[in-house]
Amino acid sequence: MFTPRGKGLTGRFLIVAGVAAALSLSTMPAQAADIPAPGEIVMSQNIEHVTNVPKPAALADINTDIAFQGDYAYVGNYSGFSIYDIKHPKRTSVVSSVVCPGGQMDMAVYGNLLFGAVDSSRNNDSCSSTSQSAANKNSWEGVRIFDVSDKKNPKYVKAVETNCGSHTLTLVPGKGADRSNVYVYVSSYGPNDSFPDCRTPHDKISIIKVPLAKPADAAVVSTPVLFPDGGNPGEPDKQYPYRTSATTGCHDITSYPEKDIAAGACMGEGILMDISDPVNPKVTSTVRDDENFAFWHSATFNNEGTKVIFTDELGGGGAATCNEAIGPNRGANAYYDLSGTTLTFRSYFKIPRHQADTENCVAHNGSLIPVKGKDIMVQAWYQGGISVVDFTDSANPREIAFFERGPDNTAPALSGGFWSAYYYNGYVYGSDFNLGFDVLRINDPLTNQAKSVKMDIFNAQTQPSYGHGANHGG
Repeated sequence: MFTPRGKGLTGRFLIVAGVAAALSLSTMPAQAADIPAPGEIVMSQNIEHVTNVPKPAALADINTDIAFQGDYAYVGNYSGFSIYDIKHPKRTSVVSSVVCPGGQMDMAVYGNLLFGAVDSSRNNDSCSSTSQSAANKNSWEGVRIFDVSDKKNPKYVKAVETNCGSHTLTLVPGKGADRSNVYVYVSSYGPNDSFPDCRTPHDKISIIKVPLAKPADAAVVSTPVLFPDGGNPGEPDKQYPYRTSATTGCHDITSYPEKDIAAGACMGEGILMDISDPVNPKVTSTVRDDENFAFWHSATFNNEGTKVIFTDELGGGGAATCNEAIGPNRGANAYYDLSGTTLTFRSYFKIPRHQADTENCVAHNGSLIPVKGKDIMVQAWYQGGISVVDFTDSANPREIAFFERGPDNTAPALSGGFWSAYYYNGYVYGSDFNLGFDVLRINDPLTNQAKSVKMDIFNAQTQPSYGHGANHGG
């Protein structure tokens, strides 16, 4: 996920004009000359475009992450967030929007609480705040907490300041005698010695403890150092696209609470953590890829916890990397097998369709599709669209479905596409920067059994295990 602050599928596919019904068939585009026209949709035959809900007028900036609970989806935006009623996916509608600027509003929901990440230095923590330099000691950034028990009228409960703000956040629910609390792992980066609250070295994360009965008492309870040796020093002498980032914090963390593990994507490296003590996570394994990875962006476990997919956000989400010049191994997914605490690299995957040089395209946010005995993931690729990949054989991942639009000409070049794409209760939901909230349905023998899995809550960065026919609460 970028922030504008300074601190082999083969076969045939459908072409659709705008969001209307399918018009014609053609062979899959493989070269730049075959890129769809602006506003044109292409998709595999096993994908159905159910609906698109335009972005609410009140939120002028770009859409970001998504969280789910019951019949509702919560969609972040640099200007705030919106709540959507998805009880009947074909009739998805906006219930309410909250204007509360402070990018990037990475989202998570738990009980009646909604958590939003703010990685934009503000003059105060209110929803009427304005931008202010992080060099000012009085500036604020961190995590905002809202009560969303009334979906039409969310209430602002609490703000918690964290070092270097909160680029992303991850929930770790307390267990046993601690189940009345939830912990928020805050990932941030971009230190500068001129920033009083974000100085180098920044080799840590912040952990907020939230008492569910008294969320106004939420506070930072630990700031564990994950990289006591300083982490990956990076390659400052190399040029884009060959430069690996230095580790100065983490970009994103995905927890798997049932297994007491978490995987972190930390700029210059990927890590595995033991989170059995949620206030004191311990790094148990580290992997680096200075050959092909530029920026370790996010992580996803398979259901068994025997694989981890790390993504590389080459170009920070604002560059054209899905083209012949960049090639198939940069700005891609990397698949690792996990045995105990040992991570073993197996392969890369990148979408096989070339994008225009005006289209930002790189591996981004996704989630598992819950298919027993298979490892299948749906994922956003910005203007590369939404891709569904079977990585059951982690050495040979393959795309089995896709959906994408031609270049977004409603906004400046290199500033569009899907930020997040997640599977929830039978449908795929995509958050498009500029064009709103999309609902898709995949109809394929490989994924159809996933429709029997019903969840009560889903935060993609807090992975649940899945069975079939059972609810998953939290």
